Amino acid sequence: MSPLACRQCGNTDGPFTRDGLCEDCEDGRPGWVDGLPAEAYHADRTTISSSGLRALLPPGCPAQFAYDRDNRPAPKREFDLGNAAHAELLGEGHTIAVLDYPDWKKADAREKRDAAYTAGKVPLLPKEWDQVQAMVAAVRKHPQAGPLFAGEGIAERSIYWTDPATGVPCRVRPDWLKILDSLTLAVDYKTTADASPAGAQKAIEKYSYHQQDAFYCDGIEAAGLAPHGVRFVFVFQQKTPPYLVTVRELTDGDREIGRARNAHALRAYAECERTSNWPDWTGPVDDIPFINLPTWAALRQTEEYLR
Repeated sequence: MSPLACRQCGNTDGPFTRDGLCEDCEDGRPGWVDGLPAEAYHADRTTISSSGLRALLPPGCPAQFAYDRDNRPAPKREFDLGNAAHAELLGEGHTIAVLDYPDWKKADAREKRDAAYTAGKVPLLPKEWDQVQAMVAAVRKHPQAGPLFAGEGIAERSIYWTDPATGVPCRVRPDWLKILDSLTLAVDYKTTADASPAGAQKAIEKYSYHQQDAFYCDGIEAAGLAPHGVRFVFVFQQKTPPYLVTVRELTDGDREIGRARNAHALRAYAECERTSNWPDWTGPVDDIPFINLPTWAALRQTEEYLR
């Protein structure tokens, strides 16, 4: 029986191969898909995403990546506010279910909350929904962030291409694309506990967002969506009043570091797929490796105790 849609890009036109791919995906040609549900995009095991590449490198490892890919985690309450603000700002994403309870203490409230999760929705209390509205209003009023999301743009476009160096099929899903006459803007919206410039800097290092920047730029260009080049812009917003916003763009040097990390992760992923071996942090060794104090701690304690 022929599939209803390509299992990689969601194309419903066909024809489809025996592997369930449309002809473009089978040929490895770059392209994009509008209207592909987020669930289908994230469930795709035939391509690698930016979050997947980042998970392959320390502090992650291939073994953990492979497990998480096969065992998707349950929804976390800590992501609900960000997911809802994301959907409200962009007009795409999770469906929001506002449940009329003051909190989740009662069993009935928890039951309906869990039913919303099961249905793929984001459950919010009325006070949280008010918070989401205030967050989106703060973004739209911001002198730098507001214009980025104003006017025509493309939300949640799924983009596919093949990495030329490794032959690995790749995918990205930019939050917001603005294809202008002079360049293409890719805007990434992130909610966080600390949206200060210093907090954003720490988040970029902790979550390797410089890898995301480079990978998204490469995918957008590969798909022909940036004939005049692409700029990737981060919009960080604090999740507490007054919902402050920081807009930043990475330096070329940091983006190249991210691109080099992506290249390393792509090679690791290609090798794991080829061998069906997904090693942990240590990999194959003949002896027990040494471990040492972090450099800063060793220097401090050497100064304090050995001199």
